[in-house]
Amino acid sequence: MGNSCVANAVVKVEGLAKKYSKKADYAISNISFTCNEGEIVGLLGHNGAGKSTTLRCLEGMLPFDKGSISICGKDIVKEPVAAKSMMGFVTDDHAVFVKMTGLQYIDFMADIYKVSAKVRKERLEELEKVFCLGDSIQNVIGSYSHGMRQKICMMGSLIHSPKLWILDEPMTGLDPRTMRAVQEYMLAYARKGNGILFSSHALTTVAKICDRVVLIRKGRQVLEVNVREVMQQDPHFDFEEYFLSHERQD
Repeated sequence: MGNSCVANAVVKVEGLAKKYSKKADYAISNISFTCNEGEIVGLLGHNGAGKSTTLRCLEGMLPFDKGSISICGKDIVKEPVAAKSMMGFVTDDHAVFVKMTGLQYIDFMADIYKVSAKVRKERLEELEKVFCLGDSIQNVIGSYSHGMRQKICMMGSLIHSPKLWILDEPMTGLDPRTMRAVQEYMLAYARKGNGILFSSHALTTVAKICDRVVLIRKGRQVLEVNVREVMQQDPHFDFEEYFLSHERQD
């Protein structure tokens, strides 16, 4: 969409806290981080750590109790449409309209974001090179495998060239070729000046493509690591052991 961000910050999260009921404990508490233009930031943590909750608050799917979230300077609560227009979101359950064909779904997403017929055609050709759905894009999504649904969700989330691309566990279920293609595309997409935020269990993927990593444990942010700086100091740094050692701490 070509939107430029205030002070290069694509995402700014400050003091985010969310509980699912008044009597419940906070699912996440005091989460704060940024993702700037050209950056890939990973949210790392075990199942139930609060990664998906954080991303769903950020995307506007969940109301939150404390803190603030802005996308390119647009507050997700005060200016939800403006904020959401600048993001594309791939959920961990790959929710999609199963009675549509893949192409109908892409057109539906392009219509929502007001992408012209000319631009969506060019964009779809570019995305097909990455995701290789081929003739399957003409088939009903209900007939798709898990991996194919994941691909069409990613394509739909990118059709409007969002300034922020959010992915919740994006590599789960993808074949090795597509996984490699997606990683390469994420790096290229960030180099264009976009921000990417994604959650993952895959430590090797995180270390390979992230600029920074935010570690969340039991709903709390316990660590932020500048991956690029660490790798420059020690190219053989063992991120897996480093993060697992923090996971083992109470």
